[in-house]
Amino acid sequence: MSSRTVIRGGLVITAADEMHADVLIEDGRIAALAASGTPAAEAFTAERTIDAAGKYVIPGGVDAHTHMEMPFGGTYAADTFETGTRAAAWGGTTTIVDFAIQSVGRSLREGLDAWHAKAEGNCAVDYGFHMIVSDVNAETLKEMDLLVEEGVTSFKQFMAYPGVFYSDDGQILRAMQRAADNGGLIMMHAENGIAIDVLVEQALARGETDPRFHGEVRKALLEAEATHRAIRLAQVAGAPLYVVHVSATEAVAELARARDEGLPVYGETCPQYLFLSTDNLAEPDFEGAKYVCSTPLRPREHQAALWRGLRTDDLQVVSTDHCPFCFVGQKELGRGDFSRIPNGLPGVENRMDLLHQAVVDGHIGRRRWIEIACATPARMFGMYPKKGTIAPGADADVVIYDPHAEQVLSAETHHMNVDYSAYEGRRVTGRVETVLSRGESVIHEREYTGHAGHGVYTPRSTCQFLN
Repeated sequence: MSSRTVIRGGLVITAADEMHADVLIEDGRIAALAASGTPAAEAFTAERTIDAAGKYVIPGGVDAHTHMEMPFGGTYAADTFETGTRAAAWGGTTTIVDFAIQSVGRSLREGLDAWHAKAEGNCAVDYGFHMIVSDVNAETLKEMDLLVEEGVTSFKQFMAYPGVFYSDDGQILRAMQRAADNGGLIMMHAENGIAIDVLVEQALARGETDPRFHGEVRKALLEAEATHRAIRLAQVAGAPLYVVHVSATEAVAELARARDEGLPVYGETCPQYLFLSTDNLAEPDFEGAKYVCSTPLRPREHQAALWRGLRTDDLQVVSTDHCPFCFVGQKELGRGDFSRIPNGLPGVENRMDLLHQAVVDGHIGRRRWIEIACATPARMFGMYPKKGTIAPGADADVVIYDPHAEQVLSAETHHMNVDYSAYEGRRVTGRVETVLSRGESVIHEREYTGHAGHGVYTPRSTCQFLN
């Protein structure tokens, strides 16, 4: 039994184009587009018609950086794959790429299998995995080849968190060399963790224990230094590099310089760096703990460089690094010692709306919004044009978006499983109205109609900027 849906009268926006068009969906895929009101569009017939007049019709968002159910500092991220992917859908995101974790002394396969077990049958939208490589050795390097073959084509390493995820320069170089051979993409958390640990120890010894000191010890220069080092190691290895959660002017400058040299180097930033700052970390009564993440929030003046990087394509992707911890009982673990505050912010539900607000505010254009939130992450991680666009043959991951509706972001109304909003009280223009995932309704006119288990695992090809 084939099922058909027509979306009529909306402004279809992709990274490349915008046009008033009707969209025909058949059996979970985009079957055709035709300019609204033309004979070709009038000929579309379907059991279900969605009226999108006055609305945008956009591809479902691709959030390439989430951490559902992630263990950290003796606790776990508060969103499960079920609650996190439901919240993603509410925010117009129809694909996430989460991080499976290799524990030191264990195999990549064991870590990947554990994450498959957490996600399978629980997701409201489609999902894939990156692999966190915590223990580079001869066996791990062999496993990287096998994972690329089966659709896990990106590997994250950390220059931060000594004793947990940290890799030294030799381990990083070996993994990059392997990626250069097998087509994988190394994702780097670029902060000089060894130096940061010294500064943390010194700050605590001085009695500087409040959340704001988290931002002060994780210096922008140590992000820039690590970014520079990662770029040069990748250059030596002949490998591409993707730097995650870029937060600082100096780190953007390192990426821009490398790209000007023609190196295959890419950068991601996150809404928290574009919309929040050290002012939030300094909020009184330990409220600043809500904003503790790494890389940390920076002084407000860094935001201009990030927006400029997004406009000039020195930064290509905006992901969330969604890693929520409740204020009560989780963030509070760090009262009296900022280094014990679990690192991470909730945001998977807010990304598409905040970036639309950036369109309203004139930071970026509409097509660039779709490019950095949908198309480029899909290309970067080998899912395009199945994901990230509205074109014949693509999965029918489609969002009907009301660009005029106003909303106030708040923990009272969000669907993430966390007791605060990083954007509490912020008024934004634009709101998701209806969301289709592979043609199936997940949100219908602001009602949740999806279910756990609809979302399926999506194996990925290699980075499509390198083919």
